[in-house]
Amino acid sequence: MKSSLLLFVIVSTVFNSVLAQTKDTSFQSNGNPIIRHKYTADAAAIVYKDKVYLYTGHDVAPPKENRYVMHDWLVFSTSDMVNWTEHPSPLNVKAFKWAKDDAWASQVIERNGKFYWFVAITHDSTHRGKAIGVAVSDSPTGPFTDAIGKALITNDMTTEAKISWDDIDPSVFIDDDGQAYLFWGNTTLHYVKLKENMIEMDGAFKKIDVPKFTEAPWVHKRNGWYYLSYAYEFPEKITYAMSKNINGPWEYKGILNEIAGNSNTNHQAIIEFKGKWYFIYHNGALVPDAGSFHRSVCIDYLYYNKDGTMKRVIMTSEGVKPVK
Repeated sequence: MKSSLLLFVIVSTVFNSVLAQTKDTSFQSNGNPIIRHKYTADAAAIVYKDKVYLYTGHDVAPPKENRYVMHDWLVFSTSDMVNWTEHPSPLNVKAFKWAKDDAWASQVIERNGKFYWFVAITHDSTHRGKAIGVAVSDSPTGPFTDAIGKALITNDMTTEAKISWDDIDPSVFIDDDGQAYLFWGNTTLHYVKLKENMIEMDGAFKKIDVPKFTEAPWVHKRNGWYYLSYAYEFPEKITYAMSKNINGPWEYKGILNEIAGNSNTNHQAIIEFKGKWYFIYHNGALVPDAGSFHRSVCIDYLYYNKDGTMKRVIMTSEGVKPVK
């Protein structure tokens, strides 16, 4: 009888664990970091139908292990920036048959009712180093599948940087005229037009020269100004440049976000939601050591000066308030 009871408990525990992974769960953020039950990094976000969808990487390195261990991406949604729903993981590196591992930084964008997820990932032995893939879904919460069955960009396509990780941190921007652009890079910043199908490049790469570019480009637009923010130096601050044209020239404007606590890296997303601007980033606040490999997403307000320049972000433990 005892063995039967023990078996029932084990089976029930496993079943409930699996069930929990397939259901939406709700939680309320209590300041920064906003997510405390999992390590999250490399935030990206979109606004779609009165909700914010937050996409993150997922640090799962064993305690005190100083390396990036990341196998899947996560998605969360909110209607007020405080009350969140965690959805089951919609994308895993296993979705890309040509890839080896390493679910690095990514960004999702919507076009014509479909959602395209651009990811940085390690290619298998047929190509050296990091690559950029694209997954697609009919829903912002997935599931997502490989859109083209191969990498969109491989390390051998770019030759300026002699490293294997220069093709990372994809960021996509669709301009007011409908033209989509892909930005990416480490130490060298490239961009290229995308065709309307979002899975093919339209023309040759171009290079952007901005001071001390490290990685993590993000492009947004406000009142006729284009803003290019990026990780600067190492450990990383976030700085930015401005232009009246998506093709530049870009004028460097300075630091936007200082080094985030207990993390060598930083990776930002900038969105407007219900009349307020938000700066989304990560730090290492939840662990006393190895914070760079166990990161946590945070959100603070972003403000602009009258001339269109952005004010330096003030990182807070309180975070943001509910928006109506």
